[in-house]
Amino acid sequence: MKPRLRVILVDDHAMVRMGFRMLLSSTSDIEIVGEADSGESGYQLYAELLPDVVVMDLSMPGMGGIEALRRLTSRYPEGRVLALSAHEDTAHPRRALKAGALGYVSKRGAPEELIDAVRSVAAGRIYLGADLARKLAVQDLHGGASPVEQLSEREFAVFLQLAHGQSVAQIAETLHLSANTIGTHLYNIKQKLGVGNQAELTLIAVRNGLLDV
Repeated sequence: MKPRLRVILVDDHAMVRMGFRMLLSSTSDIEIVGEADSGESGYQLYAELLPDVVVMDLSMPGMGGIEALRRLTSRYPEGRVLALSAHEDTAHPRRALKAGALGYVSKRGAPEELIDAVRSVAAGRIYLGADLARKLAVQDLHGGASPVEQLSEREFAVFLQLAHGQSVAQIAETLHLSANTIGTHLYNIKQKLGVGNQAELTLIAVRNGLLDV
């Protein structure tokens, strides 16, 4: 008998984790071995348990899911992460895959899609929902990508924190960078997006489906 796939869930909403745990545990080949409520604790939990798959939400307080994903796959190249998001944009999946995720699933998708995605990622296969794959393909074909995609990976991480109302000092502490470095990223972000203040950055994030409103 094949061993069950060992999975950890990383999401800041306890009810969401409970739903995913019940769904995935209902199968005969998947076992939930741990849960975390932030990117930081998810990163630490991975080091302790070394699961087959990490199911990680991208929109969490603190460093957030994409930064946690980047750090995890950088330190553990063998780590297999399935990214989750409630957002319908294409910027999040592009960033997640670039940061090392093997799959991306919308929280609004069908329940069985999550099960299929976990199995695919555990096997080392890239998984994207059909609708998302189509959106990405159309954007690549017609050059319709969002201006936000001009940002580097670090600039995107800072942009999301700024859009959530975080100060330069708070972001520096969260991302373990100096305030001067964050200030430089902020300047570059404003130049690339053509904005003058934090409120305009938040508006761009909302328009691109990167923030819940």
